[in-house]
Amino acid sequence: MNNRYRVSADIGGTFTDVVAIDKETGRVTVGKASTTPRDLTEGIFAGLSRVVQDSETIDFLVHGTTQGLNAFLERRGETVLLLASQGAGDVYYIARGDRRDLYELHYRKPEPLVRRRDIVEIAERLNSEGGVRTPLDEEAVRRAAQRVRNDGFGAVAVAFLFSYVNPAHELRAAELLREELGEDFPITLSHQVANEWREYERTSSAVIDAYIAPTVRRYLNRLTSELNRQKVPASLHIMQSNGGIITADVAENSSLQTLLSGPVGGTMGGVSLAKEMGVRNLICIDMGGTSFDVSLVMDQKPDIETETYLEGFPILLPVVKIHTVGAGGGSVAYEEASGLRVGPRSAGAEPGPACYARGGTEPTVTDANLLLGRIDPDWFAGGTLSLDQDLAAQAMEGLGQKLGLDVMQLAEGIGRIVNTKMAQAIRAITVEKGIEPRDYSLLTYGGAGPMHACFLAEELGISQVIVPQNPGAFSAWGMLQADMRQDFAKAYYTPLDRANPSELANELRSMASEGGAAVADQGVAPEKIAHLFATDMRYRGQEYTLTIAISSIDELTRVDFKEILANRFHQAHLARFGHNNPGAPTELVALRVAAIGEVDRAPKPPQPEPSGKAEAEYRNMTFDGKTMQGRVIRRSYLRSNMRLQGPALVLEDTATTVVPPGWELRLDRLGSMDITRI
Repeated sequence: MNNRYRVSADIGGTFTDVVAIDKETGRVTVGKASTTPRDLTEGIFAGLSRVVQDSETIDFLVHGTTQGLNAFLERRGETVLLLASQGAGDVYYIARGDRRDLYELHYRKPEPLVRRRDIVEIAERLNSEGGVRTPLDEEAVRRAAQRVRNDGFGAVAVAFLFSYVNPAHELRAAELLREELGEDFPITLSHQVANEWREYERTSSAVIDAYIAPTVRRYLNRLTSELNRQKVPASLHIMQSNGGIITADVAENSSLQTLLSGPVGGTMGGVSLAKEMGVRNLICIDMGGTSFDVSLVMDQKPDIETETYLEGFPILLPVVKIHTVGAGGGSVAYEEASGLRVGPRSAGAEPGPACYARGGTEPTVTDANLLLGRIDPDWFAGGTLSLDQDLAAQAMEGLGQKLGLDVMQLAEGIGRIVNTKMAQAIRAITVEKGIEPRDYSLLTYGGAGPMHACFLAEELGISQVIVPQNPGAFSAWGMLQADMRQDFAKAYYTPLDRANPSELANELRSMASEGGAAVADQGVAPEKIAHLFATDMRYRGQEYTLTIAISSIDELTRVDFKEILANRFHQAHLARFGHNNPGAPTELVALRVAAIGEVDRAPKPPQPEPSGKAEAEYRNMTFDGKTMQGRVIRRSYLRSNMRLQGPALVLEDTATTVVPPGWELRLDRLGSMDITRI
């Protein structure tokens, strides 16, 4: 049948996951392939071939790319020339003095992505209302373009003062640059990537976009060309950092939106699962081969922030809040200052952990789990890879001798350290923000997540762990639950008590019209487009803001709408900071509109029927220095009325779930594993 499958692809540090959902039956098929660092598209098509026999049957395709993020983290982006307003050329270097890590004794200011000599000041100036004080010096822009040609710059970023109020000078500069450099030359305008106040943050956002844009475009062009060559009829969609998707054509001009597109898929899967299960709040943890990502689902919605930081650089961008640390199955253990350390360096896909027998010689978390009996060596990754316990032990011995530990002591030590590191990452996004982890359920996925989830829950006092179907490919599945989304922001500074409701409504309608058109241009029918409205608010005299939802434009016509907004802000301030001041005056700083385009969904798959007989199989497992017999069972053998007490291992194609002593597992009505403390 033509146009039968909805497909997603998620590239991880070790494996590339591809998920296909049959539009007619809802049946989910998962394919895993080794990530191919030299050409990531190879891993995608290897996984694709395992889930879809005929590429012409693909109706919808979405992909989470890490190309932009990797280019940034590895500092292999393009050389950028930055055009700034005359007299404001040092904004990017001065940055901010009110550091978030003010008490970090070993703080080092991040190395700017643009060299100081590569910042060109252009004579032009707008006032704070957008009026022209100094016309744009067009010849200076043309001279800058000449320098781009002569010195081999790969991209240009333009960040003029007050362009978020009036973009005329930035738009004209772009016209001149394209006349000189060609229509396809990468040019980033600050008002297009971050149409908000704060010149440093807006400039930083524009620079990062320009730095990664050529890399992202080359990758998307390469992937699109290969899809066309293989006669895939579906247009390519890209997961965004805000939890929505856009077409690849739009993504080529919105590179900044793709920075966190991979991890966000898991969060959106958590949103979908929370709604189906009737659970309000989830802590979502994704442990793969290289990293550990934590995010929150709050009141069945993703936790989205309007500004984030990446290695010290601010980015004005609506993003699903994700905290990442270097902790995964491939994280390398080593000795430092006579102590045991784990990560953030990873063995990756090549050579991988020592037990992979691909040339790796350093001990990793996967090697430790194998020796502790928490992995079946003969049925790893669905039986596609056999693990060598002797090689794992050899890798452990050398480090153990340095630390005075035997192999099993070292293996448990590695497990405890990586668990502590991950628990601290969860606290950073919960406890440090005034959120009690005990009030949440722990949703775990990723190839290694279910192996460690119960240990993390014990440390954090969480009583319920949820392991979804196909946990190793859950992020890829989550991408297929996301809708089209584009976000728009506009500066709108006014005290709340003087806000004009008609003017506010007109501004939001205009933004909604722009957003709806942008989503409709990507193939969404007008009747399937909805809008989310919000405003950034603060107490008068404060520097930073909180984003407060506006239910609808009609809400602005209510006589008490100012009181409604103020109360929402006071409540949000109390929840976020632990205090508020209901008697203090408030003010609006910006308006926000998210245009949401609903995409077609496949039917919900039926709960999988048990297959095969659950024969009694046991193996030695080690917990807290004690070796004991634990049950080993395939997930496909589990039945809804079964209760499985730890110690136990549940094996499936994409992950292994560890049920420690003192925990009990059962299947819920959706086929997810519900693990609770006895």
